[in-house]
Amino acid sequence: MDEIYFRKLMTVGVLLLLIVLAFFLLKPILLPIVMGFILSSMFSPVYDLLYKKIKHKNLSALIICIGLILIILLPLWFLMPIIIQQSFKIFQASQQVDFVAPLQKVFPSLFASEQTAAEIGSILYSFVTKMTNTLTNSLADLILNFPTLFLQFLVVFFTFFFLLRDKDIFVAYIKSILPFAEKTEKQIFESSKEITYSVMYGQIIIGLLQGMIVGIGFFALGVPNALFLTFLACLAGIFPIIGTTIVWVPAAIYLLIGGSTFSAVALSFFGVSSNVVDNFLRPIIVSKRSRMHPALVLIGMIGGLFLFGILGFILGPLILAYLFILLEIYRNKSVPGFFIQKAK
Repeated sequence: MDEIYFRKLMTVGVLLLLIVLAFFLLKPILLPIVMGFILSSMFSPVYDLLYKKIKHKNLSALIICIGLILIILLPLWFLMPIIIQQSFKIFQASQQVDFVAPLQKVFPSLFASEQTAAEIGSILYSFVTKMTNTLTNSLADLILNFPTLFLQFLVVFFTFFFLLRDKDIFVAYIKSILPFAEKTEKQIFESSKEITYSVMYGQIIIGLLQGMIVGIGFFALGVPNALFLTFLACLAGIFPIIGTTIVWVPAAIYLLIGGSTFSAVALSFFGVSSNVVDNFLRPIIVSKRSRMHPALVLIGMIGGLFLFGILGFILGPLILAYLFILLEIYRNKSVPGFFIQKAK
């Protein structure tokens, strides 16, 4: 009896040791692997359609991989140098901008005291300088860390390819090691799939679309450094509640103060149009799927950004979503969930 117990204890100990070693082994490439998982979940319906026509798993997965590589890398290759150049211009311009004078014109009573005006101006100058400096350094690091990023891209696309091709085998394997009943496993997989689509398409894709609409306004109206501002608008559009407003409103105010009243009004039209697109498309995309509360998405994105970097925009909300999915299954109540709203 003691010998059997000792063997079980040794087996568990060796297993835990190997899990810890595997974690440290995979830690440098853990985020690219997770990104490959997310992309394979996103493009799984496309793969299924292509496989029905081609009837060849490797070829179907390879075609989708090549298409995704072209969609991601070609814009980065041609546009990233321009975005970095424009970010430097905005950084240099931010060093010379007088933040107080325009505000004194708009709010004369608030800035009546010279001391108050100087203090607020100093705060705004420090904030804008720090923000532009951080963005510029982040974009420059993309070029400096190109070899590392290239290896991470390889991991993403290898993971993406094999999960697309062997997703049925992989899902069956995961189900075989989960300690849940078959009904619970089904609920977990269905809810996880719905939430992933909801976040990826309802939040990420629509947010990028909103940023592009505002970007069209920047280019059409000849706003300086339009490509960099479009890049910022796409990032801001991903955030719920905040949205592209945080980018196009300051740009419209800048145009208005500079005397370009027509351009300011026209840019506001593009900005409002991006919000209308959000209100119109989001319900269509996520109406039949489980949805996360917008506050939870926002908190997940901000927390994910601090923990994982740029990938945190996606990983943060998904981690919180999967946590609350398990809590909802455990809760098993007829009262609707607050954080995870089930499809009607």
